[in-house]
Amino acid sequence: MVKIFSKVILCKLISCSTPANALTVDMALGCSTNSMLHLPAIANECGISLRPELANEISAKTPNLCHLAPAGHAYIEELDEVGGVYAVMNELNKLGLIDKDCMTVTGKTIGENIDGCVNMNTDIIRPAENPYSTTGGIAVLKGNLAPDTCVVKRSAVVPEMLKHEGPARVFDCEEDAVKAINTGKINAGDVVVIRYEGPKGGPGMREMLSPTSAIAGRGLGSSVALVTDGRFSGASRGASIGHVSPEAAVGGNIALVEEGDIIKIDINNYSINVDVSDEVLEERRKRWKPRAPQITDGCLAKYSSMVTSGSEGAVLKTE
Repeated sequence: MVKIFSKVILCKLISCSTPANALTVDMALGCSTNSMLHLPAIANECGISLRPELANEISAKTPNLCHLAPAGHAYIEELDEVGGVYAVMNELNKLGLIDKDCMTVTGKTIGENIDGCVNMNTDIIRPAENPYSTTGGIAVLKGNLAPDTCVVKRSAVVPEMLKHEGPARVFDCEEDAVKAINTGKINAGDVVVIRYEGPKGGPGMREMLSPTSAIAGRGLGSSVALVTDGRFSGASRGASIGHVSPEAAVGGNIALVEEGDIIKIDINNYSINVDVSDEVLEERRKRWKPRAPQITDGCLAKYSSMVTSGSEGAVLKTE
């Protein structure tokens, strides 16, 4: 059901006509980190390059108006019942954040589409003058752990985890991480690192719903961060940081992290770093060897050879 309604929202975001409009609405919804894959990929098909950092520029001026489950109290069905995405856009229009003149796939301009769409419940869709927060729902981070960016759903992070540092607990697949969490081997303050789950390494980017749920289920959601070159579902919550690029499979620095390294995360300042010098990382890189691909033939092998990083939308390129 979550996936069905996520696709409904995505379709309506596409009708926003421009990447800037779509990102603005997404920020207000406090939506999924997956939008930072979907929207760059859609833009790529239109011949447009969508910089991940644009999300931060838009977030800085876009209020978060919705607090949807699991991070919030409202459900996606309720959002639709009280006016939906178009009602959210009307609230944003009060602040001059929507380009109403853009033509959309509906055959009408954005202004025509949202005309008359009323916010019928100010608890589910906050008025623009009374937002949940003055910044948007997604933050794009950079640092020596993610030189080409990574993504976090900031609206789902508890305040005490917006800035966090702790020892890395390193796993080369999702299953090993889940086993460690469920057997009590992860402690408050840890940073769980799951790698080789990116576009090439997976191959494909599995949703890391199991480890995020396991962390929350053991009462660690406000004290443990998760960092991965994979991705999350729209149901993720907590300091769940995904799309680390470059990914481990191509020798990104996430592949060089060792057990116990201190990871420093500062979401409000858009940074993520491993507290290891460049010289040490370079020494580790000399010892690093690419992992043998898990799949060597068929469509997935072709996909792995052609896919770009998560920071580019994991699109396929022949060059």
